[in-house]
Amino acid sequence: MTITAEPPIGGTIAELGGKSRPLLLRNEEIERFEKHHNCGIFAIFDALFLDGDAPKVHQIRDLVALGLVGGGQPDRAADQIVASMPPSANFTLRQIAGDMILAAFTPENPEKKSDTDGSSGTPGATATDGTPPVVSDPSSPPA
Repeated sequence: MTITAEPPIGGTIAELGGKSRPLLLRNEEIERFEKHHNCGIFAIFDALFLDGDAPKVHQIRDLVALGLVGGGQPDRAADQIVASMPPSANFTLRQIAGDMILAAFTPENPEKKSDTDGSSGTPGATATDGTPPVVSDPSSPPA
């Protein structure tokens, strides 16, 4: 029988320290990262996926350690796992950090708009041409 680890909702799984481990960035870990590094998570996102300045190695390593904490590791154990990895693992850690951010920001079951819904986002609403509907006075008899 093959046992495949399942990533936590909003998280990912990566091979770290010789084991397959869950990683999850919750708001708590994101806020800890931002406070410690004085750097927003979206700046790291831009650095990894767009044209932002490359993140520093200690930022990537700290982000992965925080992902381990979100996945259930105690702080000290998460720090030890990441600290034990050689410099040759830094590129892999950068990829893992990117995977964690994408998993954190991607909804598990995105809401799907129906063809009949308008752009207002209100269920059952329909698009109009911008003119107000004609409303008859309820006290007047129908025409």
